[in-house]
Amino acid sequence: MSTLAHAERNRLCDLALEVGAEAPTLSGDWTVKDLVVHMIVRERTLASPGILVPALSGLIDRATERVGRRDFTDLVEDLRRPRLTWAALPAVDRLFNTAEYFVHHEDIRRAQPSWVPREMSAAEQHSLWRVVTTTGRGLVRPAGVPVLVRDVLTGREATLRHGSDPVLVVGQPSEVLMSLFGRSEVSGVEVGGPEERVRRFRSASLGL
Repeated sequence: MSTLAHAERNRLCDLALEVGAEAPTLSGDWTVKDLVVHMIVRERTLASPGILVPALSGLIDRATERVGRRDFTDLVEDLRRPRLTWAALPAVDRLFNTAEYFVHHEDIRRAQPSWVPREMSAAEQHSLWRVVTTTGRGLVRPAGVPVLVRDVLTGREATLRHGSDPVLVVGQPSEVLMSLFGRSEVSGVEVGGPEERVRRFRSASLGL
């Protein structure tokens, strides 16, 4: 498991136990327990394709109901221990698990009234920038507008969707990634560009 994915998995689990099963998250109306159940179903069950394939959504519903009957603490400790599944494949872990655990850890953190921005190391920000530039093209597709992202820490840029007069998203890689997953309201990014395109970017259902 990649270092950052492993660290964020443990941080998420620690925070979940700290705030409790019924604490809010940024994932719609999901509680912390709902979010933990979702992540276990995503990684551990044969129903996981139903997350992305609407025709298989019934599998997800049944798996979610089954997993959701378990004790919250047991669920968190189960999530903490990665298993040898498709989600443990190196490429999946390096990109998708890093994104999934970072964003959902922040979903719990930033939904709490006392949350404050956290410091991340240069190596962690570098890992998140790699996630932004690799997965970002798919994440911004729903907006249907050209998108350019800029890392405020280094000045490096990446085009996520080609075209003239792009929407420009500027921030630390961690904040850019949160924005690309539809969390712009709680991310520390600046979004500029043609007014109508910025509006479309902000109103789109971004993310996977």
